[in-house]
Amino acid sequence: MRNKMILSAVASSLMLLVACGTSATETNLRHKVALNNDYLKVTADGLSLGDKRVAEGDFFHLRTMPLSNGETLVGAMEGNTQELFLWRASGKAIQPVWKGEITSRVIEDICFYESNENQQLSVFLLGGRGGAEQRLLKQDEQWLKEPLVVRNMNVPFDSTACVVSNAEQKLYVAEADQAVWAYNAEPEVDQGRDLIAAAKPFGVIEGEVKALELLDDGSLLVLEEEPPRLLVYRQNEQGFKFDKAFAIDDAEALTDVSDLGNGELLLTEEDMTAMSKLTIDTLESKQRPVKKPVSQVEATLQTEPSPLRGDAIDDPAVWVHPEAPGKSRIMGTDKRTGLYVYGMSGNIVQELPVGRLNNVDVRGSWAVASLRDNNSLQLFDISADGELSVGTNALTDIEEIYGLCMGYNEATEQASVYVNGKSGVIQQFVISNDGKMEKVRELSVPSQPEGCVVDDKTQRLFVGEEDVAVWLFDAAADGSTSGEPVIFVDQHEELVADIEGVTFANVDGRDLLFVSSQGNDSYIVFEGQAPWSLLSHFRIRTNTELAIDGASETDGIDVTTQSLGKGFEQGAFMVQDGRNRMPEAGQNLKLVPLENILKTIK
Repeated sequence: MRNKMILSAVASSLMLLVACGTSATETNLRHKVALNNDYLKVTADGLSLGDKRVAEGDFFHLRTMPLSNGETLVGAMEGNTQELFLWRASGKAIQPVWKGEITSRVIEDICFYESNENQQLSVFLLGGRGGAEQRLLKQDEQWLKEPLVVRNMNVPFDSTACVVSNAEQKLYVAEADQAVWAYNAEPEVDQGRDLIAAAKPFGVIEGEVKALELLDDGSLLVLEEEPPRLLVYRQNEQGFKFDKAFAIDDAEALTDVSDLGNGELLLTEEDMTAMSKLTIDTLESKQRPVKKPVSQVEATLQTEPSPLRGDAIDDPAVWVHPEAPGKSRIMGTDKRTGLYVYGMSGNIVQELPVGRLNNVDVRGSWAVASLRDNNSLQLFDISADGELSVGTNALTDIEEIYGLCMGYNEATEQASVYVNGKSGVIQQFVISNDGKMEKVRELSVPSQPEGCVVDDKTQRLFVGEEDVAVWLFDAAADGSTSGEPVIFVDQHEELVADIEGVTFANVDGRDLLFVSSQGNDSYIVFEGQAPWSLLSHFRIRTNTELAIDGASETDGIDVTTQSLGKGFEQGAFMVQDGRNRMPEAGQNLKLVPLENILKTIK
């Protein structure tokens, strides 16, 4: 948001200030903002804080945002050079953060976003020709040397203004004289958009929207340029609802609205002068819950993206080279074409176009995947040097084959495949020495499952029923077919359906169950024994040094405690990334050193 944090308390009434003309000392005033008991002012020849000159230039789009550390972030665009200037203000001191030319688009507006959940600070640069970008400025307590583009966005062609709500994690964008839209402000969340306000006959917008502002009570102000009007939208449980419109009769055209604090707003006229007064009532502010921080890790390796865009890559699996960990292989299913095999540099070393594979897993020298083309199991042979070849195929009687995992029973020296369908059925197949697969039993859960994993040591099978729970079954071929739910979605606020990937590891004698929480783009580690305590809730975010984006909308996951070579000596956690950004490309896999995740465990 601009100028004031949306979470602070407000008075019961609001004074709208449009000062009558300008003082002799502010003849060239273009914009001013209350800052640290003084005013930050932009004139035709520079920017000043009180009587102190901060920078010289022809500045527009002056924006500020109080930060959680007590500082205030200040930004402005220089009109002649198209340079973005960023400063940090504390007390009466103001120091530069960064300045640089923006060449990607002509900037119509800038707005800041601070994510408490993910400890990131970013700026949105809004262009008027159908594009915007989000640049990361700060991560944890570390300012980046240069803003990093983490997302390019499609916005309306004639976008004119923006404002951000930190509390709601929303970016609001004005589309000229047509509408105001809300987008997700988090870079790893689905871009999406919701209509907030519309032009007649569907709404009340009549003129071109030149500025947006959020008040402390959650109200959204929409400023129309000509004839000048201020539209007030109040927020309730159903969203924003139009409340009032104020005509500014003594102005010809308005270009900006800013909250000066203490119930005052400043409206700026087209020729950069100020104007008349209005008083409007405000709503009682509601305390919005602050989302608690989530632990953060970063991927240090990513695979080549799928050449196909859209929903393609689904599930990873790893084969560990017994003698040379750096020659291990990562596998990823492509739901449209088959199986990709990656080297430990992330490059594709094999493509096996066998059909629409969904999930894959590995035991020993075999990999098996669920083939959706004919609801079958496709086996792959893995050579001593990690090369895969297509092996046997076994049909199932599952109508819509879906998730799959493998297990190995040391007592019987047999590998098994556990495959499920969207109806909830789960079938177990035993693999003979010649690679043939035979069905031995059938299990079920009440609704659609997908992710599953076997703890070979204890012969336990975990199955994720997507909307409901993680189930526990006996994995042995002659074991009970009855299971029990052990982790429920509705018992953990951190776990948001769908439950997608499920994987397991034993680290220093401690059983750990990893779950992909697709509904909030995060991952959870549970104790792998009763009482199934939640040990860690984490996200995979931007690696600023390696320019690897975070991971989100994850389907399959996998983990190994064995070395995969340099950088993964203690193992790795692998995830499918549903939104591959930096740059935008087909889906891929991300790898995180396992020890970095273990540091987040309680």
